[in-house]
Amino acid sequence: MKKKENLRPIWINKKDPSIINIIDQRMLPHKFVVADLKNVDDVIFAIKEMMVRGAPLIGVTGAFGVYLSCINLEKTGIQDKDIILQCKKIKNSRPTAVNLFWAVDKVLNKILQEKTSSAKIKMALKETLKIVDFEIQSSKKIGLLGYDLIKKISKRKNNKTVNILTHCNAGFLATIEYGTATAPIYTALEKNIDIHVFVDETRPLNQGARLTCWELSQKKIKHTIITDNAGGHLMQHKIIDMVIVGTDRTTYTGDVANKIGTYLKALAAKDNNIPFYVALPSSTFDWNIKDGLKQIKIEKRDPNEVKFVQGLVDEKIKNVLICPKTTPGLNYAFDVTPQRLVTGFITERGICHANEKAIKNLFPEKA
Repeated sequence: MKKKENLRPIWINKKDPSIINIIDQRMLPHKFVVADLKNVDDVIFAIKEMMVRGAPLIGVTGAFGVYLSCINLEKTGIQDKDIILQCKKIKNSRPTAVNLFWAVDKVLNKILQEKTSSAKIKMALKETLKIVDFEIQSSKKIGLLGYDLIKKISKRKNNKTVNILTHCNAGFLATIEYGTATAPIYTALEKNIDIHVFVDETRPLNQGARLTCWELSQKKIKHTIITDNAGGHLMQHKIIDMVIVGTDRTTYTGDVANKIGTYLKALAAKDNNIPFYVALPSSTFDWNIKDGLKQIKIEKRDPNEVKFVQGLVDEKIKNVLICPKTTPGLNYAFDVTPQRLVTGFITERGICHANEKAIKNLFPEKA
C-alpha cells in the first residue's frame, strides 16, 4: 500500500458537505477503504462496528453525527426534541469512551441556542470543527511535552536507541492528527532521536498489529510487533525504556480505562521500575467519576471477535475460526489501570502525576 500523505481519519466530502468521509479502519492495513456517512444511523454503525475507533475520533465522529442529524431534519424543520433524541442515540453507540458524550453534548448545547434550522446547521458544523481543531492542537502539545521525556532517556543512554512499548492504537487513526501515545514518538522522530517501538498486537481485533504498525510504517519509524504477553518478558530483561499508552476514559483521580490488556502492562512496568505514561487530551478526563474500577462502564463486545481472527488470505480479507466452534467466548473491550500504577499523564497542559491534586492543578477550573 502506498504511503498516504496529510491523511486524516475523518473529513468533510469536498463535493458534498452533507457527506462525511471516514477511513474504514476495519480494512487496514490490507485495504484502504473510504466510507460515506450520510445520517445518524451511518454514524452509529461506524462507531459500533469500529470503522472509527479511539476516544478522540469517536468524539469527533459523534459531533459530525449531530451535524448530519441537523441536515437530515432540516426538510421538516429541526425540532429541539428531535435533535436531543438523535444525540441520545449517538451517545448510546458505545459506552466507555467519554469523548463521545463530551463532544455530542458540546455541539448540542450550542445548537439549542439557535432559533432557525439553517442557523442550527451552521452552528453544528462550526462547533464540530472547533472540536476537530482542539484535538489536533492537543495532540501537537502532547507530542512536544512527551518528547522531553524521550529526550531525557536518549541522553541518559548516550543517544542510543530508545525502546518504547505501546498498546493498541493511539495514533492519528484514533484522533485526527499526530495521535496521543504516538505524538511524542512522532515528535522525537522529527527531532532526530533514535527510537524503536515495540507494538503489542492487541487482541482480539489486533489494532496494534493492523493500525499502529501501519502508521509507523507510513512514518518509517523502526518498530517490531510482539504478542500481547511478551511485554513483561521484555521489561524483565531491560529491553523496554518506557511505556506510553492512550486512554478512552480517565477519572479525575487518575484511574485509566484503556484497551483490554493495558492493566497487565502497567503491572509489569511497575514491577520492573519502568515508567508508564498515559497520553490524553483533557476531553478524555471524566470529571464526574472518582473510582474507575467501580464506576466506569466496560463495554462487552461480540464473543466472535475473540473466536475469529481477521487476516489477508489469497488477497482477500477473511475471518478464521481459531477455537472449537462450540467454545463460548468472553470479550471485554477495556480494563481499568489504577492510578497507583501510572507514572504520569501527558496532557495538552503539561505532565502531571496520576492523582486528583496534580490533575486539578493542571485544570484548576475543574477543582
